[in-house]
Amino acid sequence: MEKKLLLGDEAIAQAAIDAGVSGVYAYPGTPSTEIMEYVQASPAARSGTIKAYWSANEKTAMETALGMSYAGKRALVCMKHVGLNVAADAFINAAITGANGGLVVLAADDPSMHSSQNEQDSRFYGKFALMPILEPSNQQQAYDMVRYAFDLSESLALPVLIRITTRLAHSRAGVATAPPRPQNELKLPANLRQFVLLPAIARVQYRDLLAKQEHLRNRSLNDGFNEYLDGPDKKLGIIACGLAFNYLIENFESGVVPYPVLKIGQYPLPIELVRRLYAECEAILVLEDGYPMVEELLRGLLQLGKPVHGRLDGALPRDGELNPVLVAHALGMETHRGQAVPAIVKARPPRLCDGCAHTDAFLALNEALQAYGRGRVFSDIGCYTLSALEPLEAINSCVDMGASITMAIGAADAGLVPAVAAIGDSTFTHSGMTGLLDAVNNNSPITVLILDNSTTGMTGGQSSAAFGKVEDICRGLGVHEDHIHVLKPLRKHHEENVAIIKKELEYQGVSVIIPRRECVQTLNRKVREKAKARQEQQ
Repeated sequence: MEKKLLLGDEAIAQAAIDAGVSGVYAYPGTPSTEIMEYVQASPAARSGTIKAYWSANEKTAMETALGMSYAGKRALVCMKHVGLNVAADAFINAAITGANGGLVVLAADDPSMHSSQNEQDSRFYGKFALMPILEPSNQQQAYDMVRYAFDLSESLALPVLIRITTRLAHSRAGVATAPPRPQNELKLPANLRQFVLLPAIARVQYRDLLAKQEHLRNRSLNDGFNEYLDGPDKKLGIIACGLAFNYLIENFESGVVPYPVLKIGQYPLPIELVRRLYAECEAILVLEDGYPMVEELLRGLLQLGKPVHGRLDGALPRDGELNPVLVAHALGMETHRGQAVPAIVKARPPRLCDGCAHTDAFLALNEALQAYGRGRVFSDIGCYTLSALEPLEAINSCVDMGASITMAIGAADAGLVPAVAAIGDSTFTHSGMTGLLDAVNNNSPITVLILDNSTTGMTGGQSSAAFGKVEDICRGLGVHEDHIHVLKPLRKHHEENVAIIKKELEYQGVSVIIPRRECVQTLNRKVREKAKARQEQQ
């Protein structure tokens, strides 16, 4: 057994490698990105023994992983929580097709929205899909659960969802690893109709999925990730889900809690253990990151008499991630706060990097739009979303991946002409292309800026599926050659760029403007690597 100091994300990646995974598929998104990066850096991935690459979006990643499972091999698909919305169609249907080789879906939630547009709780998706869900409480359990999840997936012939949160993904701890296992041999499903969801077949498969639920509950009760930890003080019983268990025990010396605690790491909920806690204790406190999913189940439509505390009654905040101080407050314990931040410390909101090409692109756009007034630029999700802030204040929306072009179409339909969409090159191939096809089919009077920095900049410079292909894709989708322009977003070209944008704003059809200059971060990284290589050769 070897022990390694790993991030939660890295523990998941190492576990997948050790569990004999054959394919890892993902789209970058904080806080899940490091899983793929760790796998890609492994000798197994570098040699091609494990297929590991960024997909165009989370749906294609999910479907690719499903295909590997169909072929009998183990697959891991990773995404942040909002990515599960993109993959939802394939994810829900995968519960009905079932799995052949082990199929594990990793969703990394972001309570408190550190780098996300919402803090949705992926456990609801697992419950909705009738899938087993695992929720680790620390890095070691994250490692152990991945290995277990592949076995569980193959024994149930179902995908398994693992849900983590930002704090676990991005904190580091010692992790004891297990001996690596070989990959599965190629093996087709015994039932070659299993993955054919024609209605007559899907009805049978869905009944099979329903029939497995009792077995899922038994596994949840008996497989060891749900524990009843008794305590002498029965005035309160605590249900602690996933990482919340760590926040709880940090408040007690040696981690010994005087109250009975039901530690939850696997769903469906172990009803028998919940009933025991409810029967033995005078009140219940539910600790869970994300939505009050367990708390709502306990309350039900009818209150059963005993108080249930948590996010719904104000014992804990309704939003944001938990921490040991919030848990202590909910327990009625004394809490200590640090000193107030001195007035001299000023807020430092995020901003575009110095030298970023997006700054020059938006300066040109702002000037071109002066004659029309503000409120016409529909943006997407990426580094360029920071242009909503001072000093640029260039964009007016940020909703979901791909929404910029389609929102601009709707605004133009409403009469807001010209309407402009701003989208990054990676986001364009993630989910913007279909919107552009709609615009072409409708001949919508919109101007689309595809901000091409040749990478997926916001998440650290991963490869972009659009690299070197943006103009070809736009032509292929039907944008007329005369209305596709590539700009060099530099100050010395400012007047020229403003003139081109002005001309296309007047055009009563679809035009695409591509400001193209490499991300300064990836460019600087390449320069440093070249310099280092030269030094090593000398």
